[in-house]
Amino acid sequence: MSDKFFFKGRQDARQHHTAHGGFKTNASQKSGSKKFPLTLVVTSEARKQEIEAQVAEAGLHANITVDTREGAVESIAELTVLLNKAATVTTTKLPSRNDPCSCGSGLKFKKCCG
Repeated sequence: MSDKFFFKGRQDARQHHTAHGGFKTNASQKSGSKKFPLTLVVTSEARKQEIEAQVAEAGLHANITVDTREGAVESIAELTVLLNKAATVTTTKLPSRNDPCSCGSGLKFKKCCG
């Protein structure tokens, strides 16, 4: 028989998203902080000191390991992404037609420089 004749409560078709681990609800994990340090791999002790200086200058935290095996690959991609992050671009607002002109003439913008 169908559920419409024998109603036993609401049939919820969608489950709650946090019950099954579908989404990260605490997504504000700032990499490079004390709680979430960067994980970097370098190939020499001298390179480790260079990277430590860059990390300290940027005010970040990192776990740096030295891998001296033959064919080891350096992994500092996380650091380069954070250091090369572009700054926010702000533009100056143009005056609207009826605002006073920015040249100081005392006229409206539309009559002077607009």
